[in-house]
Amino acid sequence: MRTRTILPALAAVALLAGACGGATEAATSPDGPQSVTVAGNTADAKPVQLSVTAVPELRAKVPKKILDSGKLVIGVGALPSGFPPLAYVGADQRNLTGAEPDLGRLVAAVLGLTPELQNASWQNLFVRIQSGQFDAGFSNITVTEQRKQQGFDFASYREDNLGFEVDKADVWNFDGNYESLAGKTVAVDSGTNQEKILLEWQEKLKSEGKKLDVRTFGDKNSTYLALSSHRIDAYFAPNPGIAYHAAQTAKTPNPTHGAGKYSGAGSSLQGLIAATTKKDNGLAAALADAINYLIAHGQYQKWLAAYGLGNEAVPAAQVNPPGLPVTNS
Repeated sequence: MRTRTILPALAAVALLAGACGGATEAATSPDGPQSVTVAGNTADAKPVQLSVTAVPELRAKVPKKILDSGKLVIGVGALPSGFPPLAYVGADQRNLTGAEPDLGRLVAAVLGLTPELQNASWQNLFVRIQSGQFDAGFSNITVTEQRKQQGFDFASYREDNLGFEVDKADVWNFDGNYESLAGKTVAVDSGTNQEKILLEWQEKLKSEGKKLDVRTFGDKNSTYLALSSHRIDAYFAPNPGIAYHAAQTAKTPNPTHGAGKYSGAGSSLQGLIAATTKKDNGLAAALADAINYLIAHGQYQKWLAAYGLGNEAVPAAQVNPPGLPVTNS
């Protein structure tokens, strides 16, 4: 996964409601249980209906301006084409779906707020969070120390993991030790964080007299063709994308599966994905508490399972946990 820097200048933003605009969903009442459908607008995940009750003591922690509006405006940086299974236009070809928007909907229900999902480009997502146009970003945002310095607070909710995708029949599994890659041919996308990590492992193995063959292809279709034809042993990529592709291939002649994970922050730190707010706007703590409520009551685990992301679960949400150091951002 790339860790991208934030442009300082404001740029034009396209929003989505269907093809464009904001999408305010069915109103959420602060009284009584609410029904939230997870993965209900997808072709590759099994929908699950979850009951969520608004929690008065958590609502009381929401900044007054947001509480008075009755809505939680959620920014998603999925323009132009999305990144399944995390955030993309759903099977109805109109509304945003994926693990990130669905968690935003669940959190809004805990806080008794109506979710209003708005889509933007990656860079404009951060600009609109800082300007207050978005209350929070749910968009696979990695916690970094650089982003903290740039004016953001975080409420973590998922591990930021890379992983290996292999042929379904392959019993090899990455155990976190780069030495298990000796003799392998592994594909990776050029210019990414995972390429940087893989090339570092390649150099270590070379210094030990061992070989790791690293391949890059022009697009994912070419990579997957190489995997199905056994020209490569594995594909090193963000873990959620691997889960999504494995689900797509499950009933095809060339099924795949995930074969181990590795922190996107490297060996020294477990990277974390977090809901992101403007620094000191008072919302991050309420978001973390709402996520912890979902963890304690089981909806969190069912949300992850619907998207095949159970191996990215965290035991608890944290406000501003340690992030990728500035030197690695």
